[in-house]
Amino acid sequence: MTQTSDSPARPVRDAADAFVDQYADLDPLTATSLGLPKRQAELPDLSPAGQQARDDLYRATLAALAVLEQSAGPAGFADADERRCARLLRERLQSRLAVSEADEHLRAVSNIFGPPQEVRGTFLLMPAGTVDDWAVIAARLGRVPDALTQYRESLTEGARRGLYAAPRQAETVAGQFADWQGTGGGQGWFTDFTTGAPADAPNSLLSDLAAASGAADAAVAALGEWLVTEYLPGAAGTPDGVGEERYLIGARRWNGAELDLAEVYDWGWSQYREILADMRAEVEQILPGATPAQAMAHLDVHGEVVDGVDAVRDRLQQLMDEAMASLAGTHFDLADPIKVVEARIAPPGSAAAPYYTGPSQDFSRPGRTWLPTRGRTQFPMWNLYSTWYHEGVPGHHLQIAQWRYLARQLSLYQTSIGGVSACSEGWALYAERLMDELGFLSAPGARLGYLDAQLMRAVRVIVDVGMHLRLPVADHWAPGAGQRWTPELALDFFVAHSGRPRDFLESEIVRYLSAPGQAISYKLGERSWLAGRAAAQGARGADFDLKAWHMAALSLGALGLDDLSAELARL
Repeated sequence: MTQTSDSPARPVRDAADAFVDQYADLDPLTATSLGLPKRQAELPDLSPAGQQARDDLYRATLAALAVLEQSAGPAGFADADERRCARLLRERLQSRLAVSEADEHLRAVSNIFGPPQEVRGTFLLMPAGTVDDWAVIAARLGRVPDALTQYRESLTEGARRGLYAAPRQAETVAGQFADWQGTGGGQGWFTDFTTGAPADAPNSLLSDLAAASGAADAAVAALGEWLVTEYLPGAAGTPDGVGEERYLIGARRWNGAELDLAEVYDWGWSQYREILADMRAEVEQILPGATPAQAMAHLDVHGEVVDGVDAVRDRLQQLMDEAMASLAGTHFDLADPIKVVEARIAPPGSAAAPYYTGPSQDFSRPGRTWLPTRGRTQFPMWNLYSTWYHEGVPGHHLQIAQWRYLARQLSLYQTSIGGVSACSEGWALYAERLMDELGFLSAPGARLGYLDAQLMRAVRVIVDVGMHLRLPVADHWAPGAGQRWTPELALDFFVAHSGRPRDFLESEIVRYLSAPGQAISYKLGERSWLAGRAAAQGARGADFDLKAWHMAALSLGALGLDDLSAELARL
């Protein structure tokens, strides 16, 4: 950003952006995600040495920040954006170091947040429209085997120290790799991916792509075999839950706050009771006398059902386009680049949950929502309305795209890699609630789908804290009373309280076990967004303007829960 004599000083934001630039050198996946023109043909070092290099950067940036904070004096930074950026940068870097110092990178086996999944995902974000684009893809594909070897080095070092992921996680990821290998008629995911190369590509490039993708698929197969034959025997006996000390580190990573876990667990149960009562009332409008499970099963057959993968992608695109047309100008003031968002189908072997990927900095790659089909060809819509308001519009897309649009005004850090799950997932869950408040959930079963999604997030709070800390099951659920949470009990609880398929819920349980503290960020984040709005509305009274508040809130950049409600209340 060019600074003039009239521009306020922005030393903290400049330091934060310098960090992003240096971090993108160490992690080319970040460069690709943001659309930065650097290291697009490379992959990060996933070995312990690579983590050490990242830790060194964190410490150097914290030292530079300390100098800036000292120069600001006791009163701190006068500029609010500088103040927020300084607090975010310090908390996020300290959180990253705490995760590293707990050696979590040496046992990072996850069905959604793991390094191999991130490596595969980056290819879906790369430009692929020209022969030159595919030459870059071929070069990066050629580095996949080395990256997976480095990842294995990290897990091997963890094993040497007696630090393993639980067997359940390793088995699930090995199964994912098998799914990747089964893609494209058994050719493998990377080989199947390269079939999208332009027809006019020279033979030399096609040969490079075939060799590189084949080697990448072979490396995935070898890693899966290693997990099963070498890693799993050593991991035997590793507990599923991580315990309170590691959980608190994870909770800070995902929430940006020191949490009172007893309060969080009790609050999760209170949300469970409240939402379940609302669901039972809603069921009476759909199938009087039925249970929520019976009503949801009824909607699976008698509600709107979309046939075909292409058809459901088009239907979700239509849903987002309609929401954008209705909300832009009436409830949100949006710049034109933000108004573009695409619905996509997730690649085979993805985790079960839908997800969102943000636009590049220049918006040449738009924001995208992704639906994992997991082999299905029929899609009931009743539980997709609220989900796509969460993933797309006005949820993740409006927040992340607005951040991208304001990256030069705030900082690239505050609007990208400084993100906090509770801030983003909290907004997306708030967005679902907002669409209910605005009357958008009028389609048959849509409001029950929203409440089912809300109940799922309350259940996440209960089982995530419960499984990792081995807490007793509350008497609110009679079948589990007197027992302590296990993954098996958590799955039974989930199946009893969700309209989602069992295989989806099994995937969710493994996800929670591999990312302690992430699953609670949704409801805790929403709680902070609602508290901030209520405080701002109470302070302004009749002068409160919800559209203005939304745009001001979406223009703050990322915030942790230690700051979110207070900052929102000031707007």
